[in-house]
Amino acid sequence: MIRRFGVLENTMLEERDGFNIRELLTAHRQEHLLTFWPQLSPDQRADLTEQVRELDLDSIDEWIETLVKGQPQTPIQHDFEPAKSYSVTPATSDLKRKYNQAIELGEELISKGKVAALTVAGGQGTRLGFEGPKGNYPISPIRNKTLFRIFAETIAAVSKRYKAVCPWYVMTSPLNHQQTVDIFRTDNHYGLDPKNVFIFQQGTLPNFGFDGRILLADKGQIARSPDGHGGCIRALARSGALADMKRHGVEYLTYWQVDNPLVRLFDPLFIGLHVLDGAQMSSKAVIKTGPKEKVGNFCLVDGKVTVIEYSDLPDELAEKRLSDGSLAFQLGSIAIHIINTTFVEYLNTKGHTLPLHKAIKKVPHIDAQGRRIEPREPNGVKLESFIFDAIPLADRSIILDIDRNEQFAPVKNAAGEDSAEVTRRMMVQRAALWLESAGIKVPRKADGSPDCVLEIAPSFALDRSDVPAKKDKVPPIRPGDKVYLE
Repeated sequence: MIRRFGVLENTMLEERDGFNIRELLTAHRQEHLLTFWPQLSPDQRADLTEQVRELDLDSIDEWIETLVKGQPQTPIQHDFEPAKSYSVTPATSDLKRKYNQAIELGEELISKGKVAALTVAGGQGTRLGFEGPKGNYPISPIRNKTLFRIFAETIAAVSKRYKAVCPWYVMTSPLNHQQTVDIFRTDNHYGLDPKNVFIFQQGTLPNFGFDGRILLADKGQIARSPDGHGGCIRALARSGALADMKRHGVEYLTYWQVDNPLVRLFDPLFIGLHVLDGAQMSSKAVIKTGPKEKVGNFCLVDGKVTVIEYSDLPDELAEKRLSDGSLAFQLGSIAIHIINTTFVEYLNTKGHTLPLHKAIKKVPHIDAQGRRIEPREPNGVKLESFIFDAIPLADRSIILDIDRNEQFAPVKNAAGEDSAEVTRRMMVQRAALWLESAGIKVPRKADGSPDCVLEIAPSFALDRSDVPAKKDKVPPIRPGDKVYLE
């Protein structure tokens, strides 16, 4: 009886819908994924079969040899040089004229509904000690507005200023998709029209042990992780987001990652320079604080703008300085981009795939006996793609270096560098500078930091140029005051 049952099981296994799953997995040395097949229900077997169907096993074989088991070769070439950029302040009269033209063009494109927002929001708030999607993390210094709410209010203010529809595309991951959808619904999409908010999921990639075997999350579930922010290129097409953009008439995407509350979502200067120069994908940068700041480095490789990870830039180049003492490789990548929708479409239709990067991680899984393993040390490999790897695929790309105090304060950690405390402090400092630039007195401590807590809502000001017209709405600010402006 047992033997007959085994034969029946094997037949069901190998010939379901003409798809021989055991033979396929054996050919790719992944037959261990079927270890618990006899214990699975028919629905679980069908689900596992579909998971295997979705695996690109030929590519996986290559990844195992080159990435999982091997040491990936750095893409750095010897003939590369520092990238060039536009400064946020024009240095010549000709450049000033171009900037004015760019601002006018950017504002025109926004007002015509040609620009949409794209937020990469697939992460959880684990490193912040927060449960739930990182976008739901409360960050504003007085009202504790979440990152999502800050962005939504900014989009609403931009739409009001330019009398335009500014669609918002939010990429989640399987880790937080349903939670994110529920948050937006519960909060009534933060006052935005739901028709103009499109939430979609990025793809996933299997996780591997160091031996190249795909890990199981459960007896019938392959262990998978989000495929990185570079996965948005494929996800935009597969989810229908790209088609939705066409219906809206969107031609340009302003891209940012969810952890930066200072980002300027719709920057007319940036948009205009990008379009005037005929670029397909462009980037904002900050001047690095030091040779080893943990940001990617903008370089020129064979004439193409390329981002080299901080860990891949040789020390002698990272520390190289110009005659004025500044770093030769000083432009740091901060994951803020303008991307043409036609470029996204091109990458999808022409089959361009972004390279995968290896990350050694602690990967929960089950062992050969079906026991749940929660590793204390790194035990496996996750693969992901990065959006900046699309930049060299563009025919033309520009860089605009900006003041980090104005536009870059990522919140990543519970304490220390890039912590919520630091981010809130930078939000207060920016608000103080905006008010002072309009002639409003802000009390300061002996160390120069604001002696008050300030929060400026997007409805009050999108940038410092909006403040002078609203000076009369700002009350006198005394030491220790908490002032919220909307």
